[in-house]
Amino acid sequence: MIDTVQEKFSCRDCEAITQPPAPFHATPRGYIGPQLLATILFDKFGQHQPLNRQSQRFKCEGIDLSVSTLADQVGAGAFAVRPIFELIEAYVLSADSLHGDDTKIPILAKGKADTGRIWTYVRDDRPFGGRDPPAALFYA
Repeated sequence: MIDTVQEKFSCRDCEAITQPPAPFHATPRGYIGPQLLATILFDKFGQHQPLNRQSQRFKCEGIDLSVSTLADQVGAGAFAVRPIFELIEAYVLSADSLHGDDTKIPILAKGKADTGRIWTYVRDDRPFGGRDPPAALFYA
């Protein structure tokens, strides 16, 4: 548990009270730092490493992070980047032409593999003389 002490200062002349701002947290009421949150998110989405394997790896390094704690942090991280996702979504969907794809992927479930889907929308008119930068949007 980390206790942050925020001292209050008062001016004897004008009796004004000042207090320094609270330390930055990547997620509201979060206790992990932005570097650890970025590592968790990158390992999950960039390296496709399940949270149970991440939990085991952290345990080997002496850090006790349960799968449910990691899942909470992934949700908080996804919520934190939601405004960026909405900007990308608006940009991609405002294109004159879209390229779409519906891909089936196996998802591990207890004792079996379910079928999941990823919908991808891409805007890229550069081969056709367009000057706007390309972008991709993913829904799962």
